[in-house]
Amino acid sequence: MTPITEVEGRRLALSNLDKVLYPATGFTKGEVLHYYATVAEVLLPHLRERPVSFLRYPDGPDGQLFFTKNVPPGTPDWVATAEVRRSEGPARMVLVQDLPSLMWAANLVTEFHTHQWLAPTPDEADRLVFDLDPGPPATIVHCCEVALWLRERLAADGLVAYAKTSGSKGLHLLAAVRGSSSDQVSDYAKRLAVEAERAMPELVLHRMTRSLRPGKVFVDWSQNAGRKTTAAPYTLRARAEPTVSAPVTWAEVEGCGAPEGLAFQAGDVRARVSEFGDLLAPLFDAEGAGVLP
Repeated sequence: MTPITEVEGRRLALSNLDKVLYPATGFTKGEVLHYYATVAEVLLPHLRERPVSFLRYPDGPDGQLFFTKNVPPGTPDWVATAEVRRSEGPARMVLVQDLPSLMWAANLVTEFHTHQWLAPTPDEADRLVFDLDPGPPATIVHCCEVALWLRERLAADGLVAYAKTSGSKGLHLLAAVRGSSSDQVSDYAKRLAVEAERAMPELVLHRMTRSLRPGKVFVDWSQNAGRKTTAAPYTLRARAEPTVSAPVTWAEVEGCGAPEGLAFQAGDVRARVSEFGDLLAPLFDAEGAGVLP
């Protein structure tokens, strides 16, 4: 029998709580739900008003993985949604606005992916993102070197960068922006990726060509496009172990000497939040948002 629980006045059916989703560690679906409940205070601000795409893995990372962008069948009528313009026409997507909708979505077993704009203002980007993806034998250690270069380059244009792990192999950089469209932010990010490649040609690549990737860090600027999404801060990832896209300090980036030095799992995050709070909270300060040159 599927247990029913009440979350802030909303009744939820939470299924298969004992199902092991991460066989390498024995991490269960119940633990997935518990993780999202315990980090809701820092996760929810990064989801609110952002149409969410779900990467679902109901049988664990070794099972079927599929993206859900449209509102899934059976979505409760109290879950907020927003109409989103796409090239193929308008569509409706989920907005995770509160703890009940977060737990409902987490019960689907999901990674949370968000756009770099808010539903009320889809024509204006409020985030700039770089996804630093290492091609083996390059690792996150090399991503950190590139991140430090990009931090200084962004600072030269008045933009303040913050870092988080991807929860996979690499690193994400984010900055708050205002007054620009997604196309303008994407063009700017591409220019900086090209500059980074010119400054560090043996390490950096700005093109997606996979044959050029081994031993280099691909600076993916394209996730700033209006249709693209990036793994949200604090989301679990569909990896062998329950890794998290975790915010990190610049001191941690500067001191990263081994790949495992910036690898965080669900069990690590609560203590980090207690110690640091939300390291990405400054992204919500409208006065601190930069204007592209």
